[in-house]
Amino acid sequence: MWTTEHSIETTVAPDAIWRRWVAVERWPEWNADIERIELRGPFATGSTIAMTPRGQDTIELRIGEAVEGELFVDEATVDGNVIRTLHRIDRLDGERIRVVYRLAADGPLAEQLGPAISSDFPDTLAALVEHARA
Repeated sequence: MWTTEHSIETTVAPDAIWRRWVAVERWPEWNADIERIELRGPFATGSTIAMTPRGQDTIELRIGEAVEGELFVDEATVDGNVIRTLHRIDRLDGERIRVVYRLAADGPLAEQLGPAISSDFPDTLAALVEHARA
């Protein structure tokens, strides 16, 4: 299994981050790697997301867990590899939060897919926070 974690600290309100996450169709506004995306069902455990990264085929994600205002996990199977990404809001104190993305890849190509998928996490987190601040 291959894992990585990236985070960013901010004073943006946790609900502003959460609103950006649940507005799946608007993810391309702050995630430059997404060409097209569609949520199928409510933003809840078991629903699916059809995501098309720029210049790539559509990937089917399943929401494996969703805890309103706190976290969600998306899961995908890519060429026999399971990719799980945790998106979490940690409350640090009255004014600061940490937004965390943690990716775990398991399978024969985990060591290749994990770094390729997570390489933009720092930029994506920064763009998410900036979008939530606006």
